[in-house]
Amino acid sequence: MKKWLYSLLALIGSCAATSAQTTATGNFVRDNYQKFEYKIPMRDGTKLHTNVYVPKDASAINKYPFLMQRTCYSVAPYGPDAYPAAVGPSGTLMRDKYIFVYQDVRGRWASEGTWTNMTPNLPDPAPAATKGRKKAQPAATTAGAPDESSDTYDTIEWLLKNVPNNNGRVGQWGISYPGFYTAASLPDAHPALKAASPQAPVSDFFFDDFHHNGAFIQAYLFTYPVFGVQHPAPTTTAWYNDSFIKTGSSDGFQFQYDLGPLKNVQKYYKDNFFWQETVEHPNYDAFWQKRSILPHLKNTRPAVMTVGGWFDAEDLYGPLNIYKTIEKNTPGAYNTLVMGPFGHGRWSRETGHTLHSNVYFGDSIATFYQRNIEANFFGHFLKGAGDGKTGLPEAYLFNTGRNEWRTFDKWPAADAQTKEYFLNSDGMLASNKIMGSADPSGNGFTEFVSDPMKPVPYTEDITTTQGFTPFNYMSEDQRFAGRRPDVLTFQTDVLTEDLTLGGEITAKLKVSTTGTDADWVVKLIDVYPPNEPNHPYMPNKNITLGNYQQMVRSEAMRGRFRNSFEKPEPFKPGEITDVTFRLQDVLHTFKKGHRMMIQVQSTWFPLIDRNPQTYVDNIFKAEEKDFKKATHRVYDNSVISVQILK
Repeated sequence: MKKWLYSLLALIGSCAATSAQTTATGNFVRDNYQKFEYKIPMRDGTKLHTNVYVPKDASAINKYPFLMQRTCYSVAPYGPDAYPAAVGPSGTLMRDKYIFVYQDVRGRWASEGTWTNMTPNLPDPAPAATKGRKKAQPAATTAGAPDESSDTYDTIEWLLKNVPNNNGRVGQWGISYPGFYTAASLPDAHPALKAASPQAPVSDFFFDDFHHNGAFIQAYLFTYPVFGVQHPAPTTTAWYNDSFIKTGSSDGFQFQYDLGPLKNVQKYYKDNFFWQETVEHPNYDAFWQKRSILPHLKNTRPAVMTVGGWFDAEDLYGPLNIYKTIEKNTPGAYNTLVMGPFGHGRWSRETGHTLHSNVYFGDSIATFYQRNIEANFFGHFLKGAGDGKTGLPEAYLFNTGRNEWRTFDKWPAADAQTKEYFLNSDGMLASNKIMGSADPSGNGFTEFVSDPMKPVPYTEDITTTQGFTPFNYMSEDQRFAGRRPDVLTFQTDVLTEDLTLGGEITAKLKVSTTGTDADWVVKLIDVYPPNEPNHPYMPNKNITLGNYQQMVRSEAMRGRFRNSFEKPEPFKPGEITDVTFRLQDVLHTFKKGHRMMIQVQSTWFPLIDRNPQTYVDNIFKAEEKDFKKATHRVYDNSVISVQILK
């Protein structure tokens, strides 16, 4: 298996140890914890492999709470005498001591059962007074069939009864896919589950990870063996190694381009069940809808702290929408949000100088989060009073322009003011619209030719294009894109005072095309002044920060879904059409002397797959002949709606 996959599986979801691996010294885990391995039976008889690390000083008078992670990425090392370098979400919590629990979910690694991506939640129909999955339904009934909530419930019930010297309280955390399992524990939660922290959680595969607003994230193509191959029986070794694509090249862009239409992927993944499901469900139909955890986040009883990174290329939609959904559906819940200046899961390990791509945000930011936010949250609810008086704010968010933490008692902030910026055809991004005369409607426009055979790259960093998932592009310099004729740029004058965007962003485009389908990509960019000095920790010595175009936020919209993700429809050539979609939230100050820029394009390869620009029922089955050039127009009355903080 490729080295990048080993390193990825060590990072994604912080599978077994997270940042404590870099802070542990000597044999701390072995010296302070006793390891046990269990096969915990679920209500349908399936047994899930579970590693439990109990502090050696646990006793009848010194009891500890459980802190659990459920994962599809392996709880290695296996064997009762095999100890990891560290346990828990951080070195701080490892030293604070908890009974740490790691479980392979059903159908994965050493656990029995059949693997399902984003296991659909099956709501418990029991009355609220008797709600509790363990007792509500017999195992044979459909409503009582296993899901991740019931598996978590059954695991907690077993742990409480079979692991001595526990204090009766349970917490759960997980990053990425394990973040989904943490969120999935919240519906019909076990009464002992007191605190849950979904971190970079997947919430809906049509908007997280594998799709963005229905556009397929082709950069994930190499990940499919991990998610689409069933293991024949419980195992402690990877069973999917032979299923990886062998490109014979280090240039992932070229390989994906030479691959041609997505229908050609079939020769690699004809036996991959998840690829077949992806191809057969191009729209947001019942298959995807039932895998979303968001509709089931109601009547939330455990305290929740959702964590994310502003530059998370994989799961930015998930944390923001899980937080907002709980806030809406259970207003009285203890529900908080933490967003730092991190890529995917990077708050779980300290790097010293905190960078993303070429941008420096300060030092020891992960340690600050681990010690002052995460440890406080779990300590209060699992060892302390548990009354919600943690001293933490509703939202602890990092301003990525000022490089400082800010606290809010509500998010988006109550005092945020909405402002719209027009995409004027003179290239200005302005709060007022100029009236053009190039169109009979009185609207001016800017146009470009989009050629799917010459797509705009999403990155200049070729070394990352064959990795497991993208990473650095989320804050990468966009000068390489903005200088292309098929990328429109709109920017403000040089700012005479700081401008802080804090809250939601909505692109409200008025567009037309000579084709019958099109994608629309909108990027929010911070343009540095020409004399911006390089910071001392520049990872790329060939980059200068003078005139740097830092991507702050971006999103893609598959145009066929502009009115409905369930029922796509073509564009009518030449007809002005509304395409409105949300970018994810932001907290960023554009400093005095900088400019704010918007870039608009229609290809972003191979981050998203190429749209043929000829409407076909299923782009995964499009033919080479369907891919055609088209001229796209963006009209002056297109706006970017932002929220501004004073």
